[in-house]
Amino acid sequence: MKKRLGGIDRIYMWQLITIFLGFIVFGFSENIKGPAIPRIQFDFNLNEGQLGTLLSLNALGYLIACSFTAILVRKWGIKSVSIIAFGSMVLSGVLIALSQSYGVFSSSYFLMYIGNGMLEIALAILGARIFVKNTGMMMNLSHFFYGFSSTVAPLIATGLMSVTIFGWTLDWRGMYLIMLSLCVLPILTALKSRFPGDDIAHEDRLPFKKLMQDPAIWLMVLILSFGVVSELAVGGWLVNFLEKAYGWTTVSASGLLSAFFLCFALARLLLGALTDRIGFTLSLIIFAAASAICTFGAILGGEKFAFLFAAAGIGIAMIYPTVMAFIARRYPHGSDTAITFTVTLMGVGSVIGNYIIGAVIEGVKSAFGADSSVGLLRGLQAGYGFIGLCAALSAVCGVVLYRYLKNRKELI
Repeated sequence: MKKRLGGIDRIYMWQLITIFLGFIVFGFSENIKGPAIPRIQFDFNLNEGQLGTLLSLNALGYLIACSFTAILVRKWGIKSVSIIAFGSMVLSGVLIALSQSYGVFSSSYFLMYIGNGMLEIALAILGARIFVKNTGMMMNLSHFFYGFSSTVAPLIATGLMSVTIFGWTLDWRGMYLIMLSLCVLPILTALKSRFPGDDIAHEDRLPFKKLMQDPAIWLMVLILSFGVVSELAVGGWLVNFLEKAYGWTTVSASGLLSAFFLCFALARLLLGALTDRIGFTLSLIIFAAASAICTFGAILGGEKFAFLFAAAGIGIAMIYPTVMAFIARRYPHGSDTAITFTVTLMGVGSVIGNYIIGAVIEGVKSAFGADSSVGLLRGLQAGYGFIGLCAALSAVCGVVLYRYLKNRKELI
């Protein structure tokens, strides 16, 4: 008989704590770099090219980890792989704190991104296996914790770097040590937990070849890739757009970006249950289309409709967790393979998408006059328009998926 605590299955409670803590430390590890990068650049005397190379190599490490994590899950089980992912984050924090040369630091930073990639897949697989009821709501709730920790991470990092303990200023090395050491907490809760799915016989698992033959998984890759490009591009381009197109101050522009993230986090907290009610496929269409409409409305409406840039966060926030919920429901015996495949291709698509945004801005700006204010405005509008276009394409792919599944009576 299962042990219960206050009417809740104790094992399930530890599972929930593990996955929620996992998303919190995941958000911290990905978003504490903002305040630290200028100090790292100064300490190691890096130029912009070297800094860009460092971040690109780490992104590569992230994708590499995404590609092999599912194999480890099948061999060792999700519990062991999750603990290894958290442990590699703790180890990277220690090594970063001890690094005095650029070689040691870059290797330690690369290890952190390997851990990040493993954690991305491990948390998605954990969610797919644990949330068998109210899948959409619970997936979105989990990702809310990621959004919340991502929002406060730069503030905490900035504060910690100025803290002095026994005459030693933590600076960025100590900050990374403390923040990444928080990964010990989900390790402890994972040790007290049991996770389903590792006992599925090999012959019962979804073969990779069969997965590749399912048009739904390819449409899901497109939906997720376009959605995530639209999501991540806002953080990199919104402040730049508002400052250069409308002459906003950095404080005002950053305030609207914060409003975007607030809408983003609240949507995942409050609207997850709606995806279970209306269905995951239809939800993807509605929310992606809503984000596209808000983005285009903000661009075409001019400065007085700039608030719609923030409102776009409500729709785009729902894409990633709803896709994970869809995969969990459609591939119950192959979620690890499906998630790894989808997320890895999404990462590649995200890199390409951000490159295209920059190219569109430069191309349109040159067409209208590279050195003119009109050229700058039109270039920025076109670049941000591409972000809205990605959300729209995500919705269009959702429509194609909806028709495909409806014809086969497989709607989710």
